[in-house]
Amino acid sequence: MQNDNSKLQIIIRLIPGITFLLEGIQKFLYVDQLGVGRFLNFGIPHAIFWSPFVGVVEIVFGTLLVLGLKTKLSTIPLLIVMIVAFIYTKRPILVSKGFFPMFHEYRTDYAMTLSLVYLLIAGGGFYSLDHFLFRKKNEQIISK
Repeated sequence: MQNDNSKLQIIIRLIPGITFLLEGIQKFLYVDQLGVGRFLNFGIPHAIFWSPFVGVVEIVFGTLLVLGLKTKLSTIPLLIVMIVAFIYTKRPILVSKGFFPMFHEYRTDYAMTLSLVYLLIAGGGFYSLDHFLFRKKNEQIISK
């Protein structure tokens, strides 16, 4: 059912969707700064494998979020990316400088994580391919 929240839900999908899509692309465009080089700087093992892998995950599942296709499922790999990013990039700040300096650096990640958790629970909403495809499928079942 369409309601005022459905119009807002697309915004919640677009925030992490577009962000992950663009960040994934940048891992391939700016390999030294945002791709393999960045992974190596953070001490991520097997960075040559993981950086393009994460880039593809971000592109594929970010695109699915933008479209609202397999929305709930798409949040899971992106939440895993967020958890690993926290462990390698924010946890060291937490340990060395404390909560507030870490949270300052984590603020965008925090908003993205909460957006993903919301989408995991609520799904893509009325203005999503999930809704359109599911509605069409139900109409076919009912008409038979």
